[in-house]
Amino acid sequence: MTHQMQPTALDEITELLAEHGFDGLASAITILLNEVMKIERAHALGAAPYQRSERRTGHANGFKPKTLHTRLGPLGVEVPQTRGVAFYPSALEKGVRSERALKLAVAEMDVQGVSTRKVAAITEKLCGLEVTSGEVSRAAEALDEELERWRSRPLGETPYLILDARYEHVRHGGQVVSCAVLTAIGIDTQGKRSILGVSVSLSEAEAHWRDFLASLQARGLHGVKLVVADAHAGLKEALKARLTGVPWQRCQFHLIENAMAFVPKPGMRKAVVASLRAVFDAPDRTEAERQLDIAVRKYRATAPRLAEWLEANVPEGLAVFALPPSHRRRLRTINMLERLNKELKRRTRVAGLFPNEASALRLVSAVAMEISEDWETNRRYLTMEPE
Repeated sequence: MTHQMQPTALDEITELLAEHGFDGLASAITILLNEVMKIERAHALGAAPYQRSERRTGHANGFKPKTLHTRLGPLGVEVPQTRGVAFYPSALEKGVRSERALKLAVAEMDVQGVSTRKVAAITEKLCGLEVTSGEVSRAAEALDEELERWRSRPLGETPYLILDARYEHVRHGGQVVSCAVLTAIGIDTQGKRSILGVSVSLSEAEAHWRDFLASLQARGLHGVKLVVADAHAGLKEALKARLTGVPWQRCQFHLIENAMAFVPKPGMRKAVVASLRAVFDAPDRTEAERQLDIAVRKYRATAPRLAEWLEANVPEGLAVFALPPSHRRRLRTINMLERLNKELKRRTRVAGLFPNEASALRLVSAVAMEISEDWETNRRYLTMEPE
């Protein structure tokens, strides 16, 4: 299957450049882009327009107008649409990523209190475009609308839910206070992961968690079979209220870290870690419980507070044994969300202090949306077929 650029398009480009020189460059580039996108669609479909082919994977479905803001000025292109196969022109995809990065930069500058006039000057240098302060303000408004659509998008069946909280400094009522940033990651029935939502609030811990979970459910979250999270204040009660009966897997990595606070002598730490590793690396729950019983009896005389803590808390880290073996290692901790939080912190620390909750939510949402879209286009995180 071959689909070459139409001679009429080449003739038109040649005529424009010959007659208008550089003044005709914008129109010539528009024609060129339109033709290149048609060729790319033909390759994606496995057939040229009107061609009968056994390799065909879908059908052309018209065009959608789009305005591109370039150094040549605005270009009105016609983006080819498809039916039966996912397709988006690679040339425009690169522009989408650049636009996303620019929006993040605008969000970060806004958080730092940079005036719209200064943002306009910076974006002009970055993009080679004349950007007015009014356009920057409209871009910030458009970004907020886009982020709100992302935060309120419909959800579906999500067997695995991973939750975590971190804190940012926010100015509130003339004081600097800690504001909780809640994040939810979901793994769907296809094994694909995505960031389901984020929330920023000064409310009490349990109320914030409960409202956050309720908002996820209102958007269609259902079918949760396991929640993976650390022991955050108020979370257990919120889970009981909103996800009644769903098993909770407490992060095993943090359980080991928490246990160290109950070890009476530094010289005992290595042995305690080994005991907990024997529990968490057991082949099944029966063996894990046996190893836990051994550890509790081992430390009951030499470290009674540790033994009591192990007996009360470690069972909360054993729910993962009900999962298929291939899922356990990736779902026994919140390490995936910890890595996400590191990236969020890297982007939010430039602000240091947020002027309000809305500005914190804007930047956190922008970063989370960018990361989530990358995850959703990558390969599956888990294989969900039964073993």
